[in-house]
Amino acid sequence: MGYKVAVVGATGNVGREMLEILAERRFPADEVVAIASRRSMGVEVSYGEKILKVKAIEHYDFSDVDICLMSAGGTVSKEWSPKIAAAGAVVIDNSSAWRMDPDVPLVVPEVNADAVAGFTKKGIIANPNCSTAQLVVVLKPLHDKARIKRVVVSTYQSVSGAGKDGMDELDRQTKSLYSLGDVEVKKFPKRIAFNVIPEIDVFMEDGYTKEEWKMVAETKKILDPKIKLTATCVRVPVFVGHSEAVTIEFENEITVEEAHEVLRTAPGVLVIDRREPGGYATPLEAAGEDATYVSRVRTDPTVDNGLVLWCVSDNLRKGAALNAIQIAEALINRKLIQAKKKAA
Repeated sequence: MGYKVAVVGATGNVGREMLEILAERRFPADEVVAIASRRSMGVEVSYGEKILKVKAIEHYDFSDVDICLMSAGGTVSKEWSPKIAAAGAVVIDNSSAWRMDPDVPLVVPEVNADAVAGFTKKGIIANPNCSTAQLVVVLKPLHDKARIKRVVVSTYQSVSGAGKDGMDELDRQTKSLYSLGDVEVKKFPKRIAFNVIPEIDVFMEDGYTKEEWKMVAETKKILDPKIKLTATCVRVPVFVGHSEAVTIEFENEITVEEAHEVLRTAPGVLVIDRREPGGYATPLEAAGEDATYVSRVRTDPTVDNGLVLWCVSDNLRKGAALNAIQIAEALINRKLIQAKKKAA
């Protein structure tokens, strides 16, 4: 018997990606339902070769739903995820609403899949921030090999991380600049076309942004609370794909060759690292792909046992939609959930 899956936020970038990936991976669903707010009711979205009409969350009965993939933002999730979980569905939430709740597991399946069992406390599992997801996939095998002490990361995050409005703004501004028109700034604090903006999410009292804080807190929760991490998060004029320059200090010695060997066998990681022009991955190659690509692995000569590397990943896939579906697959593979009996 297959599962009934609800995708909440089905008209957004990540919601549409979730529907696409469910079909691609042939997820064992007897029924998939597209759900959004009342204003999107009746909008058509694609699920494989099928077209689904969006239903309104305000009127939907979740009592026969097995898995709810939630990608409608933190405010909606805070209100609806507990209600949907109380109706008997497992909610896998893509927002920041539940990530640091001690009773909600924060999961990247390649890193801490066993943590999914903790869903029973609240019926909710959290997806990490997109920039955290790709980072910990790379850090996990290296941590197992040589124990990570400290990480310094600079991100180069695409506008799709800010949703459809972010993509539209880059498109609109680029066209305006080429046609010598007026450039309107709405979604981002400064012009994003042909620019970079070192501000993602709100500023905190210590001068870091909340996006930077998320990377620190989430990495500790997912991987190891002893790891020290500092981040600078930057929005760049790229439509899809986040990039990260990562400096890692280890407790034990690890060579570039050993790092290559470990990463090549790590789940979810693909190494493209040739020391020649173009011998590395960029967001362009990562877009539409499931893997996190690692390139430019080299020794950090400023510390003992240090490495530097570059990683890129499709933020809509591994950073959000794919990770959520992998969590659902982990629940099924571990036999932690069963499909509800359908009425005859």
